[in-house]
Amino acid sequence: MPACPGPSRRDVLRFGSVALAGAAAGVSPFTLRAGDPDATTNDPAVIFVWLPGGPPHQDTFDMKPDAPVEYRGDFRPVRTNVPGLDVCEHLPGLAKIADKFSLIRSVAHTFSDHGGGHKKFLTGRDPLQPVGFVNDYPMAGSMAAKLLGEGKKLPNYVCGVDGGRQGIDTFSFGSAYLGQGTHPFMVVGDPSDPKFDVKNLSTLPGTEDKLADRRQLLANFDRPMPHDRSGIADGMDSARGRAFDLMTSPAAKEAFDLNKLTPRERDRYGNHRYGQRCLMARRLVEAGVRWVTMVLENATPRGQEMIKGGIYNWDSHAVNGHIFDDTKHKLGFLDQALTALISDLYERGLDKRVLLVVTGEFGRTPKVEYNNGRPGRDHWPQAMSILTSGGGTNTGVVVGSTTSKAEHPKDRPLTPNDLWATVFGHLKLDWKNTNFLDGTGRPMPMLTDGEPIKELVS
Repeated sequence: MPACPGPSRRDVLRFGSVALAGAAAGVSPFTLRAGDPDATTNDPAVIFVWLPGGPPHQDTFDMKPDAPVEYRGDFRPVRTNVPGLDVCEHLPGLAKIADKFSLIRSVAHTFSDHGGGHKKFLTGRDPLQPVGFVNDYPMAGSMAAKLLGEGKKLPNYVCGVDGGRQGIDTFSFGSAYLGQGTHPFMVVGDPSDPKFDVKNLSTLPGTEDKLADRRQLLANFDRPMPHDRSGIADGMDSARGRAFDLMTSPAAKEAFDLNKLTPRERDRYGNHRYGQRCLMARRLVEAGVRWVTMVLENATPRGQEMIKGGIYNWDSHAVNGHIFDDTKHKLGFLDQALTALISDLYERGLDKRVLLVVTGEFGRTPKVEYNNGRPGRDHWPQAMSILTSGGGTNTGVVVGSTTSKAEHPKDRPLTPNDLWATVFGHLKLDWKNTNFLDGTGRPMPMLTDGEPIKELVS
C-alpha cells in the first residue's frame, strides 16, 4: 500500500462540514436526540472492530471438529474458561477470558459480494446495487453520530485505518443522506510506528496568532446572503469552529498520543497495528469519544514482508493466499490485541459503559476450495460469527448455532439489524422512533426491523 501523507490542513478545516446535498437533511420531530454539549466520560460508548474481507467463522469462533475434513479445515477447537464455549486453538488468550465476552453464531444475510455485504451489514438495509461500496443508506456509526451530536473536546466518531484506506467509501462507511458532518474523523497509518502521528492536530509554529484571523476571514466569505434560510452557511461556520477547536485542543493531543504510555502498557497490546489500534480505541473512549471504529486488515508488522500465502485483509480465497497459514498468522495478532482490550475494559471499570463488537461483513464457505493445491474459502453471508464484550451485556454466552458444517443458522436466526438494535440500545438512542430525512425530505426509519438480542441484554 502506498504511504499516505494524511489529510491536508484544509481537509481538517472541513471536518464535520455538511455536504450541500445533505445539508437540509435532518431528524424528524419524533426523534429523541441524545446529544449533549456537556457530555462526560460517563456516557455509553462503542468500540467497533471491523475485519473486512470476511473472517472464516469455522476457523475462528464456530469450529466444527466432527465435520468431514474438507469442511472443518486444519484447526482444532480449544476449551475456554466457559464450558461449552470453544474457540480456535490459535486464540489462547481469548480462551482464558471467555467469561468476559460472548459469541453470536447465527447472524446471516444474502449479499455475497464485498460491496453488497458491507452495505447490507453496516447499514441494515438491502443496497440498491449488490456491488460497489457507495452507500444508499447511512452506516450505523453515522446514524449514531447524528443523534449523539458533536463531542465537546473530541470528535464523537473516530475511525482508524491503514494508510491509503481512509476513503469514506473504502468500507461503505458513507453517511448517504445524513451528510459529511456524520463522517468519522479518520486516524490514518500504523500507530505502532515510532514516527506515527495524527496529522493536523496542532498548528505550525508561529501561526497561532494568525489562526483566529484566518477563521474570521473564512467566516466572512461564507456569511449568509440576504434571505438565505437554508442554514448552510451557518452550518459551515459551526463545523469550521469545531475543526479549529480540535486543532488547538490539548485533550485531542493527549487522547491520540500513545507515546505518553509506558512500554509495558503498549507491549501488552502488542507492538503492531492491531494491538496499537485497539489500545488507541480504549484511550479514546476513556477520553469521552462515543463511537470508535478500528479497521484491522494487514497484520504484517512494520518493516517485515508479508508471509508466504498471506492476504492483505480477511478475504481468504485460495486464489488470494493460503487460508490456514494466513489466518493462523492474523489470529496471533488479533488474539493479543483483543485479549488486552477486553481485559482492560473490565480492569479499568469500562465494562458497563463501553460495548465492544468484533465482526466482518460475512463468513466463508463451509467447504474448503483449492487453487493449485492452495486452500481457501469463498464468501458466505449465510453464516458468520460476531464477538461482543462489555456494554453491561451478558458474557460467557453463545447466541445461536449453525448446522453441522457451519452452513446456515440452526437455531436463533438473527440479522445485522438485531446487532444494531442492541448497539443503539446500549447508546440509549431511540432507534424505534427515530426517522431521518433523506434527500427528498422523506422520513427514513433508523432501522427497518430488528430487536435487541435478548440473550445479551436481558
